[in-house]
Amino acid sequence: MSGAVTTPGGRMAALARAELTLFGRSRGTVFAALLVPLALPFTLRSATEEMDLAAEGLTVGLVLLPASIGFSLLFAVYGTLVAVYTARREELVLKRLRTGELRDSEILTGAALPAVVTGLVQSLLLAAGCALLLDLRAPRAPHLAALGLLLALPLCAALAAVTATVTRTVESAQVTTLPLIFVSMIGSGIAVPLELLPDRMASVCELLPLSPAITLVRGGWTGSLSGYEALGALATALAWTVLAVFAVRRWFRWEPRR
Repeated sequence: MSGAVTTPGGRMAALARAELTLFGRSRGTVFAALLVPLALPFTLRSATEEMDLAAEGLTVGLVLLPASIGFSLLFAVYGTLVAVYTARREELVLKRLRTGELRDSEILTGAALPAVVTGLVQSLLLAAGCALLLDLRAPRAPHLAALGLLLALPLCAALAAVTATVTRTVESAQVTTLPLIFVSMIGSGIAVPLELLPDRMASVCELLPLSPAITLVRGGWTGSLSGYEALGALATALAWTVLAVFAVRRWFRWEPRR
């Protein structure tokens, strides 16, 4: 591969193609990445219908649509990549790749591309499906919704690499991913909109990693997000991305624990 590919983009594309092949061979990964995010919004609908949404200017659709995207980010991107990075490290794939032309950032990015693209496509399909089935209008500020999704995808990939650092086996990835998944589902506005939380609690939850993405996506549809709130969400997302990238560069393990 290194003899035929000489550009960073070409090297990452070649690695992504190989990773996509491996991705398709893992039934468990395919199930978690493709089916779980599609099923979870249906389980959330009954609880959403019992919330007092009208007081905050929300509807069931404005809750389920960002939630669907949040589930895709958590399971199709974050959870999948924790397993991928851990598996490739334990199989010594990452160690072998480092002996060639690929740089560290190219290895991690190339390995992440299939999951990131899957999350992107899935999020777009879920958004379109929710808008159609739940009778939602077109987003009033589509640039905010797009910005939220595009910020969240690389952040989830970076957080996955950080989590893989403390994950010993692919099986244990089901445990090490739970803290971020549960915290995000409960506190980032996925299962319960931040607008329904007490002000102090909402202010704290706004600082969680996926809160900016959910805030921007929902704000993109409602059009009620102020410039100050949008900038705050953007700053929080960028801060988490910088911290995650720093942690990866500092602590990511390229070889199995012995």
